[in-house]
Amino acid sequence: MEEKIISMITLLSPVLFALIAIGSRFQSGGKIPQIIQSIRIASFVSIIIALSASLWVYYFGAFESPLIGIKEIGFSIRLDALSLLMLSMISILGAVIINFSFNYLDGDPRQGIFLGRLAATLASVQLLVISGNIGVLFISWVMTSMTLHRLLLFYPERVRAQVAAKKKFVLARLGDVSLFLAFSFIYLEFGTGNLGEIFSTIQNAESIAGNSASLELSALFLAIAAILKSALFPTHGWLVEVMETPTPVSALLHAGLLNAGPFLIIRMSFLMEASSIAPLVLMIMGGFTALFASIVYLTQPSVKTALGYSSIGHMGFSLMVCGLGVYSAAMLHLVAHSFYKAHSFLSSGSAIEALQGQKMIRIPKKVSLNSMIISFLLSSFTFLGIGLVWGVEFENELGLVVLSGIIVLGLAKLFNSAISMNWNPDLFLKAFLISFTVSMAFFGLERGFHFLLQNQIPALTNPSAGKLMIGTVLLLLFGISIIIQMLSSNIHFSSYYRAWGVHFKNGLYANIWFDRLLDSLSIIQESSLETLPEQEAEKVKSEKESRLQEQWA
Repeated sequence: MEEKIISMITLLSPVLFALIAIGSRFQSGGKIPQIIQSIRIASFVSIIIALSASLWVYYFGAFESPLIGIKEIGFSIRLDALSLLMLSMISILGAVIINFSFNYLDGDPRQGIFLGRLAATLASVQLLVISGNIGVLFISWVMTSMTLHRLLLFYPERVRAQVAAKKKFVLARLGDVSLFLAFSFIYLEFGTGNLGEIFSTIQNAESIAGNSASLELSALFLAIAAILKSALFPTHGWLVEVMETPTPVSALLHAGLLNAGPFLIIRMSFLMEASSIAPLVLMIMGGFTALFASIVYLTQPSVKTALGYSSIGHMGFSLMVCGLGVYSAAMLHLVAHSFYKAHSFLSSGSAIEALQGQKMIRIPKKVSLNSMIISFLLSSFTFLGIGLVWGVEFENELGLVVLSGIIVLGLAKLFNSAISMNWNPDLFLKAFLISFTVSMAFFGLERGFHFLLQNQIPALTNPSAGKLMIGTVLLLLFGISIIIQMLSSNIHFSSYYRAWGVHFKNGLYANIWFDRLLDSLSIIQESSLETLPEQEAEKVKSEKESRLQEQWA
């Protein structure tokens, strides 16, 4: 009885946002204050509900509500450490973004409509993370993309927003099909849509791993759905084109909705670990995307575009870590990235002002081989030393070793930046303190997340030979990238370096290829024709039709 009451109370959070979304469709200019007050109360209540449910689960354990459906498919919610951690994060971020929206759209006659669409998106995301059955999980997954589509087109007259929304819509439908196929194979394999029963069956029947075609296919389609949802290369272009939307939408998208892909993999982690192919796909696609986006990010002159590529890189990194099987670290990265990216977008205007206020940039001198070696040694001793202090058994946690290697490379670049400057003890001390803090935070929080989620994710085991091989190649590629960045002050005059800088600035032209594939540029062409005189527009259209006829002939 108590579990039913807790379930109903928790479900009240997305229901409140859904009611506000419905009510906003009938709002007029005079009713905007009521909508603002309602969504403010709903955001506050949502936080209270998430924290209260978390305390209840902490003391009494995880559970799932009774199923409403047929043949084990339907509606139920699952309250455990993973779902409530996500629900709490979404509730807090939602409250911050909603509060920001009050001032951002103050005076806009359609502010109530925007808040309603924002509420609908929050309702769908909250329902997604507390889903306890593949039926409601699929429906909420589709709802997140549909509600986001309406936010992307809040200013429908903006052509770039139309282009981004079109590409996102196509990719979302492909992701929906992939998820539907994955859940179909899961149902065929287990005969139920109940997540708890599926996880228990996998844990108690280890012999099914690698022997079931349905399981392998379901995991593979789950991976594809997550890749499409998280804007991994080469389907990432739409994400850097949604800057035409209001800033609160960008913050919600990058801090919340993109995380649906990694969340899906973490939620279905027991099934993913029973597969041999899907984790390799996640490592390859996620690792390459993380490397690609981290390089492109450095070449972008626009703050928001750079933040877009930063999100792409982080999503790739999260899915790569999931492929390695270090799900506690993936969840840590997901939560940290969400808060970081929400703050980055909501404060992007202040960041631009701060950059404009800088009068001088210190340029490092040429980097020597000795300074690079010292940087790698310092980062390795700092990070791995702290890991040993925390009691990490690296020989038994090789997946964590690969992840640690990537972090060490990043810290080496930090040390190199300090060493390459004219010797400054204060600067070197700051680099050491930052590295020490990062190392302590990573191992401490990773262990904390592992403790919280230990019953909801598989135990950390040594990766397979295939994972180790892919991980080694990725480490090598990341290492080469870091070394080139360290040597940038030495080779920045090179014609090859500058040429590749241009190519990466354009994202290796992957987005152009995708525009041609979906004919997205036709939206821009048609919009430009509307601004021409009628006779000239007709002439351009007829010439275009003639060219198409010639191509078909």
